[in-house]
Amino acid sequence: MTAPTTPKVFCLGFQKTGTTSLGLAMSQLGLRVAGYREFRGLATREDLDWPQVEALAVELAETHDAFKDTPWPVLYRMLDARYPGSRFILVTRDPQAWIRSAARDFADHPNAIHQLIYGSPYPLGHEAAWLARYERHNREVRDHFADRPGDFLEIETGSTGSWEQLCGFLGLPVPDRPWPHANTAGRKRLKMAWWKTRERALRQAGRLLGR
Repeated sequence: MTAPTTPKVFCLGFQKTGTTSLGLAMSQLGLRVAGYREFRGLATREDLDWPQVEALAVELAETHDAFKDTPWPVLYRMLDARYPGSRFILVTRDPQAWIRSAARDFADHPNAIHQLIYGSPYPLGHEAAWLARYERHNREVRDHFADRPGDFLEIETGSTGSWEQLCGFLGLPVPDRPWPHANTAGRKRLKMAWWKTRERALRQAGRLLGR
């Protein structure tokens, strides 16, 4: 296969850290972005395992340039080995703010990918485990790229100059436009309500078809 003309870009920040905004920014820079949406079909599988997740990730990586949201962050070791020369971006957020946002948005709705990552399918009642996993992930990512500053960038959610940070890191010109801000409170509530209704319908249909 012909090598890509630009390095692949992997966002290693967990969901709820500003990854949707980063994805929009990368898209505005002309990159083909894959996210969590492509994995939603796996989220309701009772037999889900890591090989299934990794197989889909590799398939998507062949046709996209940039990647963000679950489950991409936790696949960084495999992706780093498979796609040498790639760029990796860790988006971080205050841990307590992150777990509050995760608990509010994911609540007690089961997700098989979350089960693999956190050891529980949803955050409510498991906040300590989710928070520990979040903090451990950030530490391990920093350690992994500690001696490779040219391949790694850390951006804190809400920091100013994000365009300058991102474009300087990727070697791309800075757009003359504001940094995109996705997932405002009202938009997030509408989006989450729509997806939760859809997933309940899919689970109910699965139970009916299984009878």
